[in-house]
Amino acid sequence: MPEIHLGPVTLKLIVGFFLLFVIVRFAGRKIIKQITPFTFIASIVFGELLGNALYEPKVGLSYIVYSICLWGVLLVIIEYLGQKSLFFRGIFEGKPSALIKNGVLDLQALKKNRMNINQLQSLLRQSETFSIREVAFCYLEADGSLSILKKSKYQKTTGEDLNLPDKPVYVPVTIIRDGKVLWDEIKDLGFDESWLRAQLEPYHITDYKNVLIAEWQEGDGIYVQTYDKDASGSS
Repeated sequence: MPEIHLGPVTLKLIVGFFLLFVIVRFAGRKIIKQITPFTFIASIVFGELLGNALYEPKVGLSYIVYSICLWGVLLVIIEYLGQKSLFFRGIFEGKPSALIKNGVLDLQALKKNRMNINQLQSLLRQSETFSIREVAFCYLEADGSLSILKKSKYQKTTGEDLNLPDKPVYVPVTIIRDGKVLWDEIKDLGFDESWLRAQLEPYHITDYKNVLIAEWQEGDGIYVQTYDKDASGSS
């Protein structure tokens, strides 16, 4: 096992720490707060540059200083270009992508961003939105977060604001996703195929494969969107 000399390692750690601190402060807090594809790569490279150099005796302090400073200069240049030019900003930071527009799920936008409906539903739930039917517009931001504008009737109001009595709360259940019926979910609800066909009949849907997503919520009925979007809606 090679002997580790604490003196050089300590010096490299101290210098590397302060160099990274100065670069982050100079480049701006966005590198921490907003993770774009470029800042994600930059953070990995910074870690690799310092980590690999710490315990490699052949790598001197000058290597660490040069490598981190050069990468830091590149980072500052990219941030500067992004501030001054919309063209470079779009390349290095990316642009928001509309996944839901006017209450309609954009399947092509999902595919373009390499997302599926399960992942979208998970992100919506993390944003306190438990059903696609609640969403008027949904944007996937460059850092991977969702920005959601709910339909007016689903925007937050409290019972105290309206002096209304408490009502039971029901979680929406997905019963068809990507053209496949989730029979286990339907059975858990206490329904069967004849019930499902009756729910889809007002939308003139006879083939389940035509349904992109269908949700059921007690008290609010069924929400359906087809691949061609012609039969979307809720009842």
